[in-house]
Amino acid sequence: MSLSGVSERSVPATKIEITVSCRNLLDLDTFSKSDPMVVLYTQSRASQEWREFGRTEVIDNTLNPDFVRKFVLDYFFEEKQNLRFDAYNVDSKTNISKPKDFLGQTFLALGEVIGGQGSRVERPLTQPQSLPLSGATQDRRGHIWRTLSKWGVPGKKCGTILLTAEELSNCRDIATMQLCANKLDKKDFFGKSDPFLVFYRSNEDGTFTICHKTEVVKNTLNPVWQPFSIPVRALCNGDYDRTVKIDVYDWDRDGSHDFIGEFTTSYRELSKAQNQFTVYEVLNPRKKCKKKKYVNSGTVTLLSFSVDSEFTFVDYIKGGTQLNFTVAIDFTASNGNPLQPTSLHYMSPYQLSAYAMALKAVGEIIQDYDSDKLFPAYGFGAKLPPEGRISHQFPLNNNDEDPNCAGIEGVLESYLESLRTVQLYGPTYFAPVINQVARAAAKISDGSQYYVLLIITDGVISDMTQTKEAIVSASSLPMSIIIVGVGPAMFEAMEELDGDDVRVSFRGRYAERDIVQGLSLEDAALIHVSF
Repeated sequence: MSLSGVSERSVPATKIEITVSCRNLLDLDTFSKSDPMVVLYTQSRASQEWREFGRTEVIDNTLNPDFVRKFVLDYFFEEKQNLRFDAYNVDSKTNISKPKDFLGQTFLALGEVIGGQGSRVERPLTQPQSLPLSGATQDRRGHIWRTLSKWGVPGKKCGTILLTAEELSNCRDIATMQLCANKLDKKDFFGKSDPFLVFYRSNEDGTFTICHKTEVVKNTLNPVWQPFSIPVRALCNGDYDRTVKIDVYDWDRDGSHDFIGEFTTSYRELSKAQNQFTVYEVLNPRKKCKKKKYVNSGTVTLLSFSVDSEFTFVDYIKGGTQLNFTVAIDFTASNGNPLQPTSLHYMSPYQLSAYAMALKAVGEIIQDYDSDKLFPAYGFGAKLPPEGRISHQFPLNNNDEDPNCAGIEGVLESYLESLRTVQLYGPTYFAPVINQVARAAAKISDGSQYYVLLIITDGVISDMTQTKEAIVSASSLPMSIIIVGVGPAMFEAMEELDGDDVRVSFRGRYAERDIVQGLSLEDAALIHVSF
């Protein structure tokens, strides 16, 4: 049965959060344990291709990781949603395109996780007959992945992966808190302790799901942790009386962190600290059983607690916020001669260049939210006629007074015209165009305008320090930056600016929020924009 006006794919009944843990992973490091990360791939119904959905954080030096970062998926009850989980050993000198870093994989459907006892399943990780592909023949960076015959045994068991599913509530509140501790147990022989906290929310079957880790404070029994923010639905999923367990650990370099003690609370109890300090006794059950005079292993004090509502992109648009979209295109010589087929700017009569494809993929989505459809468009890294001046911020339409182009098609026309007149040169500077958009965003403080800068580039950033400074300064402004990488280059610098794992910083000052999203050209073609 079909209904007129209804999408071919049903509206999802709910959003499902997947929590990932692993046990007994392969140990691939020589002088320490593996540094695992798990990547989730989803399978396209139409093409059957596997596409990367997201990644957990990397946890150093452990074969039994409990990952904090979750995967949130739309759940379609009537549809089989195939998932693939790949585990990798990641360190500073490798990336996941190298076969030797592959720890194992498992396949299952989302419904199998939800339908498991307690919405939990445990599956073996195995090595496949050939290496996994994120696309039809190659990964997002163009590496062709070959067979495992030289490095692994197909079908070999590589530990297990534990997956837990939970339906997410609609709670949008964000809790911000700060804690400190006093007189914690001394665990280090030559020092004090290096304490950190791990937060867990309770489940109906008595188990706990990890939801946050603080930073480690070195060599102290009286640590003060930095304030942090956490979605209330991550902490308790909207159930204010749900038990929250907090473990206190002493960090060890080899990953065998020493347990100091624990205490329990709830969101409702934490929220009372808005008006008063709350002190918790840290208890170690083993010590309590062994020592008659045992009192506690220290105390933890909740110094502050506040709650703010998180508004979505749609909320702002509905509230009247206007989106302003700006484009910046890389015209450096490393892109190759636009007249040659090997160039990323090659103007073929039969197909779009890599840059044009990236522009259309992102721009055609964002332009729907820009009311006037007039987009400032710039190029950077070129010599301009007639005097050959190098510019890192020139209007593609050659109009310094009004750089606006009419729609994405207008941007494409101006981009192609610029290719015919300017000389590709260098170096690759991001900061000038970021600061240009930031100056416009700084004039807005009433929420009526939001700025999105799309930067399309082929690789290495030449002004990394200045770019970080610009991003940190812009992080308090109503703007976001999308960086799309085209071509075969490695985009480590782009990933460093995308603050998913570590917030961008400059001279000790951290960005107030993550305003940068880095994408490959393949990702841009599948983009779902969110700010």
